[in-house]
Amino acid sequence: MQVKASYLYARISAFKCRQVTREIQGRPVADALDVVAFSPKKAAFLVQKTLKSAIANAENNHNLRAEKLVVKEAVVGEAPTIKRFRAKARGSAGSIRKRTSHIFITLTDEVEIKHRVPKKTASKKTAKGTTRKKATPTSEAAAPTPAPEPNQE
Repeated sequence: MQVKASYLYARISAFKCRQVTREIQGRPVADALDVVAFSPKKAAFLVQKTLKSAIANAENNHNLRAEKLVVKEAVVGEAPTIKRFRAKARGSAGSIRKRTSHIFITLTDEVEIKHRVPKKTASKKTAKGTTRKKATPTSEAAAPTPAPEPNQE
C-alpha cells in the first residue's frame, strides 16, 4: 500500500530541496529519518517534517508499521514565485524572486527493504590473517648492470 504526504508552498527553492530528497529515495524510513536528522541543510528540516507526516498517515490511517515502510519516491516541484522589488541606484529597481516549492513523499510497504552496506576497503590479508608483503625486485634486478670496461693493452 502506498501512503502519501505533501508540504505545499515551502519557502525554499526546489533546487536546494532536491539535494536532500535525492539522498532519501529508496531507503527504509528509519535510515531516511537518520539522514535528514543529521543533514545541516534547511531543506532537511522541511523534508523531515513531511516524512514524519507520511509515517503518521501510514500508522493512523492505514494501520501500517513504520519499520516495514520504504521511501518509494520523494519529489520536489516548483511552486509559485513571490516577486518583490528592491530600490537600486539612480531610481531604478531590481527584482527579487522568492522561490517556493511543493514537497511530495510517497511511502510503500510493497518494496523489499534493502539495507545499504558500505563498500569494503581492499585489505591485503591472506586466509591466515597475516598481511602480504609487496613484491619487491631482487637486488640483482634492482642494481644497474655495470658497463664493460675498455681493454687497455
